[in-house]
Amino acid sequence: MFLDISEVSQRSGMAASTLRYYEKRGLIEALARKGIRRQFEASVLDRLSIIRLAQTAGFSLDEIQEMLPGTGPIDLSRDKLRGRANEIDAQIAELSRLSALLRHIAKCSAPHHSSCPKFRKLLDDPSQTVGDA
Repeated sequence: MFLDISEVSQRSGMAASTLRYYEKRGLIEALARKGIRRQFEASVLDRLSIIRLAQTAGFSLDEIQEMLPGTGPIDLSRDKLRGRANEIDAQIAELSRLSALLRHIAKCSAPHHSSCPKFRKLLDDPSQTVGDA
């Protein structure tokens, strides 16, 4: 069963121009044409979901193209996925530290932030967490 480009666009939530661009880049493949309209296998929806997931995770289209074979079953690089997950974990830790610092600053009872010893300590050594200061 083939899906028309407009149906793929509707079901994936991606613009037809994005689908044509992905096809030009070799990320997806139209297998037929009905007049001038591209036709795709239903499995293209899985590929598009993986592309979206990979982009959300911070992979570039070049990296995604490298990980996704042109045809055949999808078999992503587990090492690259683990590496990106580790990077995301590090970002989460940094953002959590930043969030705690901002919350401390917002609720600090010192008359001025510059007179708060915990705030001063965190400014001097930003690698600390609020609990360490």
